[in-house]
Amino acid sequence: MSEKSEQIKVQGEVASIVSNVLAECDVTHVAWVAAGGSNGGFYAAHYFMERECKGIASHMYTSNEFVLATPAYVDERTLCVICSMRGTKETCVAARVAKEHGAATIALYVNESDLTETCDQKIAYESIALDESRTERVNSSIALMIAMSLTNQTEGYAHYDEAMRAFDVVDAIYRKALDYAQPLAHEWASRMAGQKTIYVMGSGPAYGSAYIFSICNIEEMLQIDSPTINSCEFFHGPFEILDRAKPVFLLVSVGRCRAADKRALDFLKRYGDDNVYVLDGKEIGLNDLPDTVSEYFNHILFSPILNNVYMRALSAATNKDYNTRRYMWKVAY
Repeated sequence: MSEKSEQIKVQGEVASIVSNVLAECDVTHVAWVAAGGSNGGFYAAHYFMERECKGIASHMYTSNEFVLATPAYVDERTLCVICSMRGTKETCVAARVAKEHGAATIALYVNESDLTETCDQKIAYESIALDESRTERVNSSIALMIAMSLTNQTEGYAHYDEAMRAFDVVDAIYRKALDYAQPLAHEWASRMAGQKTIYVMGSGPAYGSAYIFSICNIEEMLQIDSPTINSCEFFHGPFEILDRAKPVFLLVSVGRCRAADKRALDFLKRYGDDNVYVLDGKEIGLNDLPDTVSEYFNHILFSPILNNVYMRALSAATNKDYNTRRYMWKVAY
């Protein structure tokens, strides 16, 4: 089977599963439920739903919060899309809670687990961390396809076909961006090697990527403090910490929130210094996608570049193996 045929198969698989759900469920709410990076990976889908879908309310929850404080609306008119690579315990429990409340469920997974046993439907995805994984087949892409198909099948999405064609080419764009970013990332990492804290900023369609870069890549994998700041909130408190010694990594998105990122950038240039680093969505190929849909692909391109280029470069510069942990998988928690 050709690469393009496989891509079309992925899109068709997602559309078919959404169709199966809608045949059984009059969906009024969709809840995206996961933990850690899997949770952040839902941000593109959630952002799309809130901006494009009028008839279905979208919500995002970390798994344990969904279990402990289940929202009142969750019932037989709710679709819960639940993601875990290997079957995180909290996420598997969240799936059971969703089922107990009558919700339709779709599992996104790499390894079979209690999650796939519990959910009505399942879609396998490929890990963002593996170099051979296809960009259109990672969890954030699959979730975005679900959101777009759900919207298209319930009320119509005018740019659905353009978006599906964008998935045909997004992996090639990512591969080009990989080569572009390598020398930039190594230069940035060499300057960051001795830093105790690295602030990460982003907004709108890129905020999920900023969040994952902070909590998963910098904090979990490299044990460096990394607060995440929304560019739109920067001037409502966080900008008071800025000085010429503070390391800041700013994602400049493509789309309607770009103005907020550029406003923050102007201030950072004025009062920051060489420790301020900017990664612009236009640099990594978002402008190669149609303007009608490129905004929704910010996360799809930013996240693998941050994980597979910038995190790895920082790992090398700090001499920290990004596969090591202090507590995760080692102690009871």
